[in-house]
Amino acid sequence: MFQRLNTLLIAGLGTAVFWFLNLPLPFLFGPMSACLIAALAHAPIRDFGQVSVAARTILGVAVGASITPSLFAELPKMATSLLLVPVFILLIALVGVPFFRKFWGFDDTTAFYAAMPGGFQDMVIFGAEAGANPRVLSLVHGTRVLIIVTLAPIFLTVFYGAELTNPLGEPASALPPHELALMVIAAFIGWKGGEKIGLFGASILGPLILTAALSLGDFVHTRPPREAILFAQFFIGCGIGVKFVGVTWSELRRVVAAGFTYVILLAVLAAAFTILVTAIGLGQPVEAFLAFAPGGQAEMTVLAIVSGADLGYVVTHHLTRIVVVIIGAPIAASLLVRWSKSGK
Repeated sequence: MFQRLNTLLIAGLGTAVFWFLNLPLPFLFGPMSACLIAALAHAPIRDFGQVSVAARTILGVAVGASITPSLFAELPKMATSLLLVPVFILLIALVGVPFFRKFWGFDDTTAFYAAMPGGFQDMVIFGAEAGANPRVLSLVHGTRVLIIVTLAPIFLTVFYGAELTNPLGEPASALPPHELALMVIAAFIGWKGGEKIGLFGASILGPLILTAALSLGDFVHTRPPREAILFAQFFIGCGIGVKFVGVTWSELRRVVAAGFTYVILLAVLAAAFTILVTAIGLGQPVEAFLAFAPGGQAEMTVLAIVSGADLGYVVTHHLTRIVVVIIGAPIAASLLVRWSKSGK
């Protein structure tokens, strides 16, 4: 209890500092920065458990509310750019696996799951089950999400001229009470129901699916209130920073450094695909950048909302990426290990 209270106070202080200095996204970057500094200083902090998971359901509801009949009308136009997602993942594997094996000495399985840009938890769980080092995977993917979330707003504002000032949503007092109730129900049932049936990313995808059904059925017409989105940002920011609790100097020099340099390679690949998608008219620059930025789904959803990007376009591409990685990763990892053993 003391550790979580300490985390809350540190995260709140970080938020206040970012707010006072008028820095971007204070409810995301404030707690993230403060918790990261506290984690590296070995302060007694820890994650918020189910509260953090519950915060992610809000983003699932936000995405689901953006799924309207007009989005389905746009799907044929997205088809070509969606087909580029598996190509993107294949190139990442071809670059990432040798990078971690030859330059950083990771074993084959750990190198593979460290390279894959899937969901943080999914890659750690799948990798551990396949015999990879879960601590290494946690730090590499934590570093990937941290760096991408930190750099993405800079790229959006400097290179694409985006302003991260898009309204998060209406205040709760301005929304119809029955729609608020439906969103709460969709968030809870989608989350817990998704977990019960083994749905990957249940905290986001379960609420997303139920809210999308409500949106398409003309029951929900707006995303969650502003206060809820800020709540989600706060706990997502805390979660990113807290992932570095207990990191040692040796891990900083080897594992975190490996994750940091790998993000540079990912950024180059993502930039190339953004340029390609934009050049052949498959998407607008901001949407294309966010769609191929290999960050976490929740974090990219937040950035899509605050930048005013087409949320449906961005999330559809991230869902495609995650589905391809989750389905294909165990098969590809098994083939890689067999090939590696046969070559020895």
